[in-house]
Amino acid sequence: MAALSFLPAALLLACLLLGGRCSGRRAGPVPLVMWHGMGDSCCNPGSMGYIKKIVENKIPGIYVLSLQIGNNLVEDMENSYFMNVNKQVTLVCDKLAKDPHLQGGYNSMGFSQGGQFLRAVAQRCPSPPMFNLISIGGQHQGVFGFPRCPGEKSRICDWLRKLLDLGVYTKMVQERLVQAEYWHDPMKEEEYQKNSIFLADINQEKGNNETYKKNLMALKKFVMVKFLNDTMVDPPASEWFGYYRSGQAKETIPLQETSLYKEDQLGLQQMDKAGKLVFLSVAGDHLRFSEEWFYTNIIPLLN
Repeated sequence: MAALSFLPAALLLACLLLGGRCSGRRAGPVPLVMWHGMGDSCCNPGSMGYIKKIVENKIPGIYVLSLQIGNNLVEDMENSYFMNVNKQVTLVCDKLAKDPHLQGGYNSMGFSQGGQFLRAVAQRCPSPPMFNLISIGGQHQGVFGFPRCPGEKSRICDWLRKLLDLGVYTKMVQERLVQAEYWHDPMKEEEYQKNSIFLADINQEKGNNETYKKNLMALKKFVMVKFLNDTMVDPPASEWFGYYRSGQAKETIPLQETSLYKEDQLGLQQMDKAGKLVFLSVAGDHLRFSEEWFYTNIIPLLN
């Protein structure tokens, strides 16, 4: 109890009696930070807004921050396609550092590309601390193709394809197209490692950053959810940190067979052996899960 002696006695007593977490000056549920996927926005009532609502209903008193990148919902959606990911991560790190609700630490939950973006936050910005990272359909080894594009009838999908056709690893495309920044061509590994400005960096493929490894290993749990019938992510193995075997685009290998794991460049091998890596699956298409599955598998990780 000595370590908590700086807390006012009444606050400490209330925290213990109510079963809250007595960490610093915060009592109650650990806050949650969420980051949406491509083509979505922070507060869409049919997606992120709905998830926020059911989390709040299941965990009374929880503070949920659903990240908005931009000044409004339209900008937030557009930025999920066209705003440099490194800039987005920097903006989020600044936002989290200034949020008084998060100073004692928080859990995070990323949907689709939001999963690898929040991992970048964990690796680059350890303060305030991230406790658990839940990646739902995140593409941690990148993608090699877009079988389906959200908003297929909109001009955005046409722009996306045209930019990719210009050359995914050119400086202009890398700095202006979000999806190019985690495009991983298994048949052009050297070009990918040299020119990818985001994914190759956070996956230790541009050099060894011990801080990235140390910060990721500080997580209590790194949860990865894979959709077994995913028709959007190519390959779905990326959602569990697996990928195509280098030099071809047919055979995939699991995380444990990758050099990233064998050489333990991010500490994933140590985390796996310590029980910090959690692999969950859903028998559905991309981001298609039931409330029952969410309540059973995800809510306990947030309590």
